[in-house]
Amino acid sequence: MKFGIIGINGRMGQEIKNLFQEYGSNIVFSFDKDGENKTDKPDILIDFSLPEVFEKTLEFTLKMKVPLIIGTTGLSDDQLRKLREISSEVPVVQSYNFSIGIQMLLKATEMLNDNLPDWDVEISETHHRFKKDKPSGTAIMIQNIFDKNVNTSALRLGNVAGDHSVSFGSLGEIVTVSHRALSRRTFAEGVYKSAQFLKHKTNGLYTFKEVIFSK
Repeated sequence: MKFGIIGINGRMGQEIKNLFQEYGSNIVFSFDKDGENKTDKPDILIDFSLPEVFEKTLEFTLKMKVPLIIGTTGLSDDQLRKLREISSEVPVVQSYNFSIGIQMLLKATEMLNDNLPDWDVEISETHHRFKKDKPSGTAIMIQNIFDKNVNTSALRLGNVAGDHSVSFGSLGEIVTVSHRALSRRTFAEGVYKSAQFLKHKTNGLYTFKEVIFSK
């Protein structure tokens, strides 16, 4: 597979590049603040950059007419609308988290919410000091499960790859589901699964949940 990365010099960009190359894929396109580097047309484009780069991502995707995987967090409603629009021309996987374990946490949270509707709920997340969006995109995914406003604690400490937990409490007990990413490789593995998923898909906007649970 020939692949391209927007945000190549970021932490996730480097992790994705190394893992894809480990699996025998070749990087043929990259874009970052240092500029564009292209040796061939990629089979797939991957964006883990910043919302400010989003217009360039759309430009490259439509120009090359290749599938897009985008994990950029902090996208606006207008940017998400544009992403839906281009998915009519190329297949797109968009997610704020590419961890399989987080998908399990989301399913567990949905089940607990269905069965404990009157319990108190709190969300907590911790990431490395360099993460700019707060709360995280994953915390927002968790918030979207609920029909009510759920308080979210967000910490930025050291080099934490990503910790998320959801606690449900009654007057007599507390149930907590949590997930800890031990390294960024787990997210890169999810991106690789998404790339394999898109090989067999027509145009459309897909989620990582569909990547993991579709048959």
